[in-house]
Amino acid sequence: MARTLITGGLVITAAEETPADVLVEDGRVAALALPGSQRWSADRVFDASGKYVVPGGVDAHTHLEMPFGGTRASDTFTTGTRAAAWGGTTTIVDFAVQSRGSALRAGLDEWHAKADGNCAIDYAFHMIVSDVNEAVLREMPGLVGEGVTSFKLFMAYPGVFYSDDGQILRAMQQAAELGALTMVHAENGPAIDVLVEQALARGETDPRHHGEVRRALLEAEATHRAVQLARVAGAPLYVVHVSAREALAELAAARDLGLPVFGETCPQYLFLSTDNLAEPGFEGAKYVCSTPLRPRDHQDALWRGLRTDDLQVVSTDHCPFCFAGQKELGRGDFSKIPNGLPGIEHRMDLLHQAVVEGRISRRRWIELACAAPARMFGLHPRKGTIAPGSDADLVIYDPHAVQTLSAATHHMNVDYSAYEGRTVTGRVETVLSRGEVVLDRGDYLGRPGHGTFLPRSTCQYL
Repeated sequence: MARTLITGGLVITAAEETPADVLVEDGRVAALALPGSQRWSADRVFDASGKYVVPGGVDAHTHLEMPFGGTRASDTFTTGTRAAAWGGTTTIVDFAVQSRGSALRAGLDEWHAKADGNCAIDYAFHMIVSDVNEAVLREMPGLVGEGVTSFKLFMAYPGVFYSDDGQILRAMQQAAELGALTMVHAENGPAIDVLVEQALARGETDPRHHGEVRRALLEAEATHRAVQLARVAGAPLYVVHVSAREALAELAAARDLGLPVFGETCPQYLFLSTDNLAEPGFEGAKYVCSTPLRPRDHQDALWRGLRTDDLQVVSTDHCPFCFAGQKELGRGDFSKIPNGLPGIEHRMDLLHQAVVEGRISRRRWIELACAAPARMFGLHPRKGTIAPGSDADLVIYDPHAVQTLSAATHHMNVDYSAYEGRTVTGRVETVLSRGEVVLDRGDYLGRPGHGTFLPRSTCQYL
């Protein structure tokens, strides 16, 4: 592999920012030095003067080729990882799915088959557990031994993914015994189903009603219950896609008690709102996801949670469905709209926009998008930082470039953008994955099969 030198950039990690040259050898960061202080030779030299050099992003929550509501997410592992690279993300952790009545092994093998040889960047898996029973509990140690060290349980979607409190407790107990991290989708699914049925009976069928029935109090109630079950089990807990200030308050209260409770939010909850769900002419269907978008006044609480570390990670929950033919399945019945938004390509840029607007610092940007997810899911320091010995997953980022987000220019395999027409400052210029140039100044140089499966260690926050 070629020896690569990146010169003159401002190197930003979660810990520090300093002008430095970065030397890459054999796919790893070999050394950093003050600009011009070393006479390193290299096969390739990138001049990053006036730019940032940051770690490749780690998106710890994606759903590629995910089956849902009679269809499946429109991004494959080929198209989704390519789009991720365009946006400066060089590692994803996707969710393998256990089908009800099947073994965990069958679900994991299916996801390996989907991803193997098709990814442009490195990838790992969480395991969705949708059918907790004695056989499944006995399978969990084997998966942890293979580097699948986190298990997701759903308090929502009865009949599909839902687990009751007893099942969740048993899975949490087993995960705690193994040192694994339990992830929870915290919404009171049975109560939501009652509200859905009542809304449809009243003729309330438009997309905006999706947000109205999935009430913030039902997210908060489920979050509280998940925390208490984790306490009983002696298990660490990671709550995915926190969208409501009331749910965040439950996490903050648990953390104030010193409990090992963590949370993520997603760009859609920071930049979009129920105003989008209420867009006329069924346009609101584009924004249907769960947990749902909230009224705009929840955003300040989420930003505050990111600054105070009551929320540790920003992931995308990337689960795209095309408007034509997929989102349209819910015309006349919002409950049939496939739940999910595209976002894998825009997370780094949207968070940089938050830096520009003064909501977070540059180092916090990298903490939320790179370092914290790598540590949370057992990938640090191989991923999420720039240090000797780390994988050379590096992004040269132009903090001054201005771009307008649009379906006409994005690379995700979906026919609309959730951020159509939004102008942001900052853009990825060059991307290296394990030292290999994937993207350079508008030229995509990546290939399916470069990305490799990453067995993970256990959560490094514990």
